[in-house]
Amino acid sequence: MRPRILLVDDEDTVREVVSDYFRRKGFEVLLAPSGSKAMAIADQTPINIVVMDIDLAGESGMELLKFFKSNFPKLPVIMFTGLPANDDLVEQAWFRGANGFMRKSSSLDDLYAAVKSYVEGH
Repeated sequence: MRPRILLVDDEDTVREVVSDYFRRKGFEVLLAPSGSKAMAIADQTPINIVVMDIDLAGESGMELLKFFKSNFPKLPVIMFTGLPANDDLVEQAWFRGANGFMRKSSSLDDLYAAVKSYVEGH
C-alpha cells in the first residue's frame, strides 16, 4: 500500500507542485485547502503524515496542529511555511507537537527526505 500524505495549504500552486512531486515518488496525496477540510479528511481517511502550512487563509495552522496532536497523537506533522524565519514561531510549533519544520524555500527533495523518514518510522 502506498503511503498516504495529507497536504494542507491554501495556495493552489503549492498544492499542485508538491502533490505532483509526491505522487511521482509513489505517495497517495490528499489535498486540503483549509483546516476544516483537513479535519474532515483526517476523520474519514487513514493517513500516514501531514504536511501543512502555518498561515492558512483566515485560519491558524497552529490551531490545526493542536487538533491533529489531540486527535491523532502518533500522526507525524511537518509544518511547511513561507513565512519569514521566526524563532518564536518555530518554538511554538515544536511546543505544540510538530515533528518537523520546513521552509517552502527548501527543496522538494529535502521535504521528501523528512516525510520519508517519518513514514518509515523515523
